[in-house]
Amino acid sequence: MILVSACLCGVNCKYDGGNNFNEFLYQKLKEGKLIPICPEQLGGMTTPRFPSEIIGSAKDVLKGKGQVVNIKGEDVTKFFIKGAYETLNIAKAFNCKAAILKSKSPSCGKGYVYDGTFSNKLKEGNGITVEFLLKNGVEVVDEKDVAAIEKLLERMI
Repeated sequence: MILVSACLCGVNCKYDGGNNFNEFLYQKLKEGKLIPICPEQLGGMTTPRFPSEIIGSAKDVLKGKGQVVNIKGEDVTKFFIKGAYETLNIAKAFNCKAAILKSKSPSCGKGYVYDGTFSNKLKEGNGITVEFLLKNGVEVVDEKDVAAIEKLLERMI
């Protein structure tokens, strides 16, 4: 089984109450090949919620040196860390060795996330959940990397 960001399957769990629907991934979910998760909801955040960004890096956050703040300046780090742990618990429960997650997200972004200034600028790095999953041996693929998703689905399913 493979984890997938729930917002990609049409679940309205995005920070603004919407989703990031992806027809291909939705079909794979319907076929029983994916398990939807939303680390931010799993961490206890509401939907909708204020947008959040990482100050520092996800590695820093997991070491207790960085933080995640919302656009109002509130520290929401604990929700992101809890969501990462709960996501890993689900991965272990279903023996998921991989995840297809939403790009740019402070939880699910792989390779690039917003830079912490709320100015729509990206920086290199991963979201909190991505960093935690990788650290624990779970492969992560960005939803925009279609070739990597196809290879992953061939290998895992």
